[in-house]
Amino acid sequence: MTVTAKSSTQIAERITEAMLARKLAPGTRLGEQQLAELFGVSRTQIREALTRLVTRGIVTVSARRGWYVIEPTPEDARDAFEARRVLELGLLRHARPISADAIRKLRRHVEREQASLEGEDVATRSFLLGDFHVCLCESFGNTLLADTLRDLTTRTTLTAMQYQSSHHARQSCAEHVGIVAALESGDLEQAEQLMHTHLCNVEAGLEQSLRSDPLSPLRRALAPLTENFDQQSFAISPQPKEC
Repeated sequence: MTVTAKSSTQIAERITEAMLARKLAPGTRLGEQQLAELFGVSRTQIREALTRLVTRGIVTVSARRGWYVIEPTPEDARDAFEARRVLELGLLRHARPISADAIRKLRRHVEREQASLEGEDVATRSFLLGDFHVCLCESFGNTLLADTLRDLTTRTTLTAMQYQSSHHARQSCAEHVGIVAALESGDLEQAEQLMHTHLCNVEAGLEQSLRSDPLSPLRRALAPLTENFDQQSFAISPQPKEC
């Protein structure tokens, strides 16, 4: 079955959406031939799409190994969150009052977030929570910043997958609702404060996961394949931190 997307730009965006939806995990190999078959295009177009994603910093390529979704380090995550704070808080600090039409779109977006919390479609829920920030940026009419923010949000989403962030979806959604309410009332200062708190909370969830078990990704990878597997093989316990 082919996937509907023909241009290299559309293919790149489809892959980005899959990352935001947590369907493509960090380190996933992106095979040219498989993608060409899925999208029904040439490998040349696939290479063009993947090259775009390399330029945007969310895919890496090796001459011998091929194309892979990036595996962000904790330092990469902190840099991405810092960049998001500068961008998103600066946008709210210097923005003009948002239009009524933009408010309606944002309200519909958070309503979809709320509905997704009651269902079992984790991919849609994850995508909506990450895409809220891009939609907010687009609401102010700045597509350049929206494109930049989409890539930064993708990086932080991949980091949350990599290190099992403890920040909960319901909390994120509630914080989004508060931001939209502040914008609707015309209080950009409050919206900025709420956004700052929200971004700090999301980053704190990641930091908590890193502090509790910095070896979490490796631990999960080396876990026994089945419950009946020899429990003494690959038995890995958290090591006490040195002070």
